[in-house]
Amino acid sequence: MTLSDAQLDRYARHIILKEIGGTGQRALLAGHVVVIGAGGIGCPAIAALAAAGVGRLTVIDDDRVALSNLQRQTLFATADVGRLKVDAAADAVARLNPDVHVVRQEVRLDAGNAAGLLAGADVVLDGCDNFATRLAVADAALALRIPLVSAAVGQFDGQLAVYRGWEVGKPCYRCLIGDDPDRPDVSCADQGVLGALTATLGALAAIEAIRQIVPFGADSAGQLLRLDALAFRFHTATLPKDPGCRCAG
Repeated sequence: MTLSDAQLDRYARHIILKEIGGTGQRALLAGHVVVIGAGGIGCPAIAALAAAGVGRLTVIDDDRVALSNLQRQTLFATADVGRLKVDAAADAVARLNPDVHVVRQEVRLDAGNAAGLLAGADVVLDGCDNFATRLAVADAALALRIPLVSAAVGQFDGQLAVYRGWEVGKPCYRCLIGDDPDRPDVSCADQGVLGALTATLGALAAIEAIRQIVPFGADSAGQLLRLDALAFRFHTATLPKDPGCRCAG
Protein backbone atom coordinates (compact mmCIF):
# COMPACT_ATOMS: atom_id res chain seq x y z
CA MET A 1 0.00 0.00 0.00
CA THR A 2 1.36 3.39 -1.02
CA LEU A 3 0.26 6.34 1.08
CA SER A 4 -1.24 9.22 -0.87
CA ASP A 5 -0.13 12.81 -0.35
CA ALA A 6 -3.30 13.43 1.65
CA GLN A 7 -2.59 10.40 3.84
CA LEU A 8 1.00 11.46 4.39
CA ASP A 9 -0.37 14.76 5.67
CA ARG A 10 -3.26 13.28 7.68
CA TYR A 11 -1.08 10.72 9.50
CA ALA A 12 2.13 12.78 9.65
CA ARG A 13 2.25 12.70 13.45
CA HIS A 14 2.15 8.90 13.39
CA ILE A 15 4.63 8.58 10.57
CA ILE A 16 7.31 10.62 12.32
CA LEU A 17 7.12 8.32 15.34
CA LYS A 18 9.91 5.78 14.84
CA GLU A 19 7.78 3.15 16.58
CA ILE A 20 5.04 3.50 13.93
CA GLY A 21 6.39 5.17 10.80
CA GLY A 22 5.03 4.61 7.32
CA THR A 23 5.10 0.82 7.70
CA GLY A 24 3.03 0.96 10.86
CA GLN A 25 0.56 3.41 9.37
CA ARG A 26 0.05 1.13 6.39
CA ALA A 27 -0.58 -1.73 8.84
CA LEU A 28 -3.23 0.35 10.58
CA LEU A 29 -4.91 1.17 7.28
CA ALA A 30 -5.00 -2.54 6.49
CA GLY A 31 -6.17 -3.40 10.03
CA HIS A 32 -9.55 -4.60 11.24
CA VAL A 33 -10.83 -3.94 14.76
CA VAL A 34 -14.15 -5.27 16.04
CA VAL A 35 -15.69 -2.99 18.68
CA ILE A 36 -18.29 -4.54 20.98
CA GLY A 37 -20.68 -1.83 22.09
CA ALA A 38 -20.98 1.75 20.84
CA GLY A 39 -21.44 3.07 24.36
CA GLY A 40 -19.41 5.11 26.81
CA ILE A 41 -16.22 3.15 26.12
CA GLY A 42 -16.93 2.24 22.52
CA CYS A 43 -17.67 5.77 21.30
CA PRO A 44 -14.31 7.35 22.21
CA ALA A 45 -12.50 4.18 21.16
CA ILE A 46 -14.18 4.24 17.74
CA ALA A 47 -13.32 7.92 17.29
CA ALA A 48 -9.68 7.37 18.24
CA LEU A 49 -9.29 4.30 16.02
CA ALA A 50 -10.91 6.09 13.09
CA ALA A 51 -8.67 9.12 13.54
CA ALA A 52 -5.66 6.78 13.69
CA GLY A 53 -6.61 5.34 10.30
CA VAL A 54 -7.62 1.80 11.24
CA GLY A 55 -9.06 0.84 7.87
CA ARG A 56 -11.96 -1.35 8.96
CA LEU A 57 -14.08 -1.04 12.07
CA THR A 58 -16.86 -3.50 12.78
CA VAL A 59 -19.26 -2.02 15.31
CA ILE A 60 -21.60 -4.44 17.09
CA ASP A 61 -24.54 -2.92 18.96
CA ASP A 62 -28.31 -3.47 18.75
CA ASP A 63 -29.29 -0.40 20.75
CA ARG A 64 -30.58 3.05 19.82
CA VAL A 65 -29.27 6.41 20.99
CA ALA A 66 -31.07 7.74 24.07
CA LEU A 67 -30.88 11.24 25.49
CA SER A 68 -29.29 9.88 28.67
CA ASN A 69 -26.42 8.43 26.57
CA LEU A 70 -25.15 11.85 25.51
CA GLN A 71 -23.46 12.55 28.86
CA ARG A 72 -20.70 10.08 27.88
CA GLN A 73 -21.28 8.61 24.40
CA THR A 74 -19.37 11.27 22.53
CA LEU A 75 -19.93 10.13 18.94
CA PHE A 76 -23.58 11.12 19.19
CA ALA A 77 -25.48 14.42 19.24
CA THR A 78 -28.99 15.41 20.26
CA ALA A 79 -30.18 14.95 16.67
CA ASP A 80 -29.12 11.27 16.84
CA VAL A 81 -31.55 10.39 19.63
CA GLY A 82 -33.69 7.46 18.45
CA ARG A 83 -31.26 6.37 15.73
CA LEU A 84 -29.49 3.05 15.71
CA LYS A 85 -26.12 3.48 17.37
CA VAL A 86 -24.33 1.62 14.57
CA ASP A 87 -25.78 4.03 12.01
CA ALA A 88 -24.94 7.15 14.01
CA ALA A 89 -21.45 5.82 14.70
CA ALA A 90 -20.84 5.05 11.03
CA ASP A 91 -21.92 8.56 10.04
CA ALA A 92 -19.61 10.09 12.65
CA VAL A 93 -16.66 8.06 11.37
CA ALA A 94 -17.44 9.04 7.77
CA ARG A 95 -17.27 12.70 8.76
CA LEU A 96 -13.97 12.13 10.55
CA ASN A 97 -12.00 9.96 8.13
CA PRO A 98 -13.00 8.70 4.66
CA ASP A 99 -10.19 6.11 4.82
CA VAL A 100 -12.16 4.08 7.37
CA HIS A 101 -14.89 1.61 6.44
CA VAL A 102 -17.45 0.82 9.14
CA VAL A 103 -19.23 -2.53 9.11
CA ARG A 104 -22.52 -2.14 10.97
CA GLN A 105 -23.74 -5.12 12.98
CA GLU A 106 -27.11 -4.34 14.53
CA VAL A 107 -27.20 -7.52 16.58
CA ARG A 108 -26.73 -8.63 20.18
CA LEU A 109 -23.63 -10.77 20.39
CA ASP A 110 -23.98 -14.08 22.21
CA ALA A 111 -22.25 -17.44 22.45
CA GLY A 112 -24.00 -18.63 19.31
CA ASN A 113 -22.96 -15.86 16.93
CA ALA A 114 -19.75 -14.55 18.52
CA ALA A 115 -17.30 -16.60 16.46
CA GLY A 116 -18.88 -15.53 13.18
CA LEU A 117 -18.96 -11.87 14.16
CA LEU A 118 -15.32 -11.80 15.30
CA ALA A 119 -13.77 -13.95 12.57
CA GLY A 120 -11.14 -12.16 10.51
CA ALA A 121 -10.45 -9.38 13.01
CA ASP A 122 -6.96 -8.35 14.01
CA VAL A 123 -8.16 -7.13 17.42
CA VAL A 124 -11.38 -7.24 19.43
CA LEU A 125 -12.15 -4.26 21.68
CA ASP A 126 -14.85 -5.03 24.23
CA GLY A 127 -16.51 -2.15 26.03
CA CYS A 128 -19.92 -3.69 26.62
CA ASP A 129 -21.79 -3.51 29.95
CA ASN A 130 -23.16 -7.04 29.97
CA PHE A 131 -21.26 -9.81 31.73
CA ALA A 132 -22.70 -12.67 29.65
CA THR A 133 -21.65 -10.83 26.48
CA ARG A 134 -18.15 -10.30 27.87
CA LEU A 135 -17.79 -14.03 28.45
CA ALA A 136 -19.01 -14.86 24.95
CA VAL A 137 -16.60 -12.33 23.42
CA ALA A 138 -13.69 -13.59 25.50
CA ASP A 139 -14.30 -17.24 24.69
CA ALA A 140 -14.64 -16.56 20.96
CA ALA A 141 -11.55 -14.34 20.86
CA LEU A 142 -9.55 -17.04 22.65
CA ALA A 143 -10.75 -19.79 20.30
CA LEU A 144 -9.98 -17.62 17.24
CA ARG A 145 -6.64 -16.46 18.69
CA ILE A 146 -7.54 -12.79 18.34
CA PRO A 147 -6.11 -10.34 20.90
CA LEU A 148 -8.84 -9.07 23.22
CA VAL A 149 -8.74 -5.56 24.65
CA SER A 150 -11.24 -5.49 27.50
CA ALA A 151 -12.28 -2.26 29.24
CA ALA A 152 -14.84 -1.66 31.97
CA VAL A 153 -15.92 1.23 34.19
CA GLY A 154 -17.72 1.72 37.48
CA GLN A 155 -18.85 4.97 39.07
CA PHE A 156 -15.39 6.51 39.46
CA ASP A 157 -13.12 3.61 38.56
CA GLY A 158 -12.14 1.63 35.52
CA GLN A 159 -9.99 -1.23 34.42
CA LEU A 160 -8.29 -2.30 31.21
CA ALA A 161 -6.43 -5.42 30.14
CA VAL A 162 -5.22 -7.20 26.99
CA TYR A 163 -5.71 -10.96 26.77
CA ARG A 164 -3.88 -13.43 24.51
CA GLY A 165 -4.53 -16.60 26.47
CA TRP A 166 -3.35 -19.02 23.78
CA GLU A 167 0.22 -17.84 24.35
CA VAL A 168 2.50 -19.40 26.94
CA GLY A 169 2.39 -17.43 30.18
CA LYS A 170 -0.38 -15.09 28.99
CA PRO A 171 -3.77 -15.21 30.72
CA CYS A 172 -7.22 -15.22 29.16
CA TYR A 173 -10.23 -13.34 30.53
CA ARG A 174 -11.40 -16.35 32.50
CA CYS A 175 -8.05 -16.48 34.29
CA LEU A 176 -9.20 -13.23 35.89
CA ILE A 177 -12.89 -13.88 36.51
CA GLY A 178 -13.12 -17.67 36.60
CA ASP A 179 -15.99 -19.76 35.23
CA ASP A 180 -18.81 -18.18 37.23
CA PRO A 181 -21.42 -17.11 34.65
CA ASP A 182 -23.84 -15.78 37.24
CA ARG A 183 -22.00 -12.59 38.16
CA PRO A 184 -24.59 -9.79 38.26
CA ASP A 185 -24.40 -6.94 35.77
CA VAL A 186 -23.85 -3.45 37.19
CA SER A 187 -25.68 -0.77 35.23
CA CYS A 188 -24.60 2.85 35.07
CA ALA A 189 -28.33 3.64 34.86
CA ASP A 190 -28.64 2.32 38.42
CA GLN A 191 -25.35 3.51 39.93
CA GLY A 192 -24.21 6.37 37.70
CA VAL A 193 -20.83 6.90 36.04
CA LEU A 194 -18.52 9.86 35.51
CA GLY A 195 -18.82 10.60 31.79
CA ALA A 196 -15.22 11.71 31.30
CA LEU A 197 -14.03 8.46 32.90
CA THR A 198 -15.54 6.42 30.06
CA ALA A 199 -13.75 8.68 27.57
CA THR A 200 -10.46 7.98 29.34
CA LEU A 201 -10.96 4.21 29.30
CA GLY A 202 -12.09 4.29 25.68
CA ALA A 203 -8.98 6.21 24.63
CA LEU A 204 -6.72 3.83 26.60
CA ALA A 205 -8.46 0.85 25.00
CA ALA A 206 -7.82 2.37 21.56
CA ILE A 207 -4.11 2.70 22.41
CA GLU A 208 -3.98 -0.98 23.28
CA ALA A 209 -5.85 -1.99 20.11
CA ILE A 210 -3.34 0.01 18.05
CA ARG A 211 -0.48 -1.64 19.97
CA GLN A 212 -1.77 -5.07 18.93
CA ILE A 213 -1.62 -4.08 15.25
CA VAL A 214 1.61 -2.07 15.41
CA PRO A 215 3.62 -3.31 18.41
CA PHE A 216 5.40 -0.55 20.32
CA GLY A 217 6.84 -0.25 23.79
CA ALA A 218 6.23 -2.92 26.41
CA ASP A 219 3.85 -5.79 25.74
CA SER A 220 0.71 -5.02 27.75
CA ALA A 221 -0.85 -8.50 27.54
CA GLY A 222 -1.19 -9.99 30.99
CA GLN A 223 -1.22 -6.62 32.78
CA LEU A 224 -4.31 -5.16 34.47
CA LEU A 225 -4.51 -1.36 34.56
CA ARG A 226 -6.85 0.11 37.16
CA LEU A 227 -7.89 3.75 37.39
CA ASP A 228 -9.32 5.25 40.58
CA ALA A 229 -10.61 8.71 39.72
CA LEU A 230 -11.56 9.47 43.34
CA ALA A 231 -8.00 8.92 44.52
CA PHE A 232 -6.41 10.25 41.30
CA ARG A 233 -4.43 7.05 40.97
CA PHE A 234 -3.44 4.48 38.34
CA HIS A 235 -2.32 1.02 39.39
CA THR A 236 -0.93 -1.82 37.28
CA ALA A 237 -0.88 -5.45 38.37
CA THR A 238 0.37 -8.59 36.65
CA LEU A 239 -2.33 -11.16 35.87
CA PRO A 240 -1.02 -14.72 36.21
CA LYS A 241 -2.12 -17.49 33.90
CA ASP A 242 -4.37 -19.85 35.85
CA PRO A 243 -2.94 -23.36 35.44
CA GLY A 244 -6.43 -24.77 35.93
CA CYS A 245 -8.03 -22.59 33.26
CA ARG A 246 -9.14 -23.97 29.91
CA CYS A 247 -6.59 -21.73 28.17
CA ALA A 248 -3.76 -23.61 29.92
CA GLY A 249 -4.59 -26.66 27.81
